[in-house]
Formats: sequence, structure tokens, C-alpha cells
Amino acid sequence: MRKALLLLLAFTVLLASPFTGTQAQTAPPPDQLFRTVQSLDAQLFDAYNHCDLATLGSLVSGDLEFYHDKTGLAVGRQPFVDAIKNNICGKVTRELVSGTLEVYPIANFGAVEIGVHRFYHPGEPGNIGEAKFIILWRQQDGKWQVTRTISFDHRAAAK
Repeated sequence: MRKALLLLLAFTVLLASPFTGTQAQTAPPPDQLFRTVQSLDAQLFDAYNHCDLATLGSLVSGDLEFYHDKTGLAVGRQPFVDAIKNNICGKVTRELVSGTLEVYPIANFGAVEIGVHRFYHPGEPGNIGEAKFIILWRQQDGKWQVTRTISFDHRAAAK
């Protein structure tokens, strides 16, 4: 838990500071980066929503760290994919809350994505949850993968 809080604090400090460093020469312009991460988010959660575990697994790094305020820390691609298979497939769908997506470059690494997502539970009308999230995307050899995720402040969605 202490490690999760320290990581969240580091992200908060990073995001609260204005971006003044120079971008890596290979970093796309801000609008293009936003569109890239927006597309990656759509791919990741389309796979999540449709239980496409092969695609989901290809979009996360082998050393993934997933911090969840209710279930704790999960480390590694396979435990993440197994958790989706056992706890999400056919039980939960996710959508990005419109207008909440923020994307910031991380020089010589990739990007950080921040937003709010909503979770629906088919077969349970009215059971809609919401949470904030931070996803750290790494671009390496032309491929983007999730390396760290924090999903927090889970609560019932406002009616």
C-alpha cells in the first residue's frame, strides 16, 4: 500500500508541475499524442469489453504493475489477463467518461493518460460504478504498451 501511495504521489507531483522539459525528438506533437493514446485506450478497453484476451495481453507489458484501490497490487501480464478472464469477462463493461481524457508526454518513454471511467454490470440494471485512472504508456520499438496503471476512487456513479 505504501508503494502505491508513493507512486500516486510521484504522478501527482509530475502532473502538477508544468511541462517544461524538451520532448524526445521522436515524440509526436501534442494533438497527435492525444489521438494516439485515445486510440490505444479504445483498443485496450474494446479488448476488455469483448474478452479478447490475446489483444488485451499484447497491449500490456510483461512487467505490468496494476494498482487498484479495492484489490491492491497485481504484478505481471498473466495475473492481469487472468483477473480479467475470471472477474470481468461477461460481468463488466467499461467506457471512458466523455471529456475526462487527459494525455501528457513523458520524454524518452511515452505518455501518461488520466481520466474517469464508468463500469456497467450487464444483468444488474442501475449497478454503475465510476473511478479515476492513470495509465502509463511506454512506446518502444514502435509499439505502445501499458506499464503501470492506477485505478482509484471507485464509487457508485452519480445518477
